[in-house]
Amino acid sequence: MDCTTEIALSGVAAVCDLTGALYLPDHDTLVVSDLHLEKGAAFARRGQLLPPYDTLATLTLLQSVLARYQPRTIISLGDNFHDRVGSALMPQAFREMIRSLAVGRDIIWINGNHDPDGICDLPGISLDEFTLAGLTFRHEPSLAHGRGEVAGHLHPAATVRRREKSVRRPCFATDGSRMVMPSFGVTTGGLDLRHKAFTGLFARTDLIAHLLGRDRIYSVRYGNLLA
Repeated sequence: MDCTTEIALSGVAAVCDLTGALYLPDHDTLVVSDLHLEKGAAFARRGQLLPPYDTLATLTLLQSVLARYQPRTIISLGDNFHDRVGSALMPQAFREMIRSLAVGRDIIWINGNHDPDGICDLPGISLDEFTLAGLTFRHEPSLAHGRGEVAGHLHPAATVRRREKSVRRPCFATDGSRMVMPSFGVTTGGLDLRHKAFTGLFARTDLIAHLLGRDRIYSVRYGNLLA
């Protein structure tokens, strides 16, 4: 079964992957968003305990999607780490995993609201935004600059009715001009696409939610989503 959906984003060919990654075949570039690495460690520093496996699980998922597409460039759309010190304090084993997946590749780390200071002692460069092929990659969507924008931050999710049940899943949200990507991190939540935070970002008549199902992507027009 095909676990991808091919779309055009502001005229650029793109592939939505079931993992929540976006691949740009003409530019050999893989885009992921909101990894929130070291989230468990960040909570532990505040005295709240979470299962400590989030970083390993997220990096293992990233390894698998990199093996499938073999991109030359990786763009990570901010909130790469769950807090400002996550990059500096990350255990050496995870640091080596990132160095391994970076071999032969360029990595662009977009700064997020959780990690505005960038990365520490890791391959790649940190930027507030990056432009490629007419697309602008940034962490938070901007009402002022919509066309060709690829952003994260909001962790879009949507609800549909399937077999008499309501099913809520993370999704790629796009009207063909702009995209807000789902979170790639394995322990992150989602914000419903009908939430007021998405107001003004999309032409709703063209807006499609590409929902990440268990074994395929379901593409549903905004008007057919459940409130």
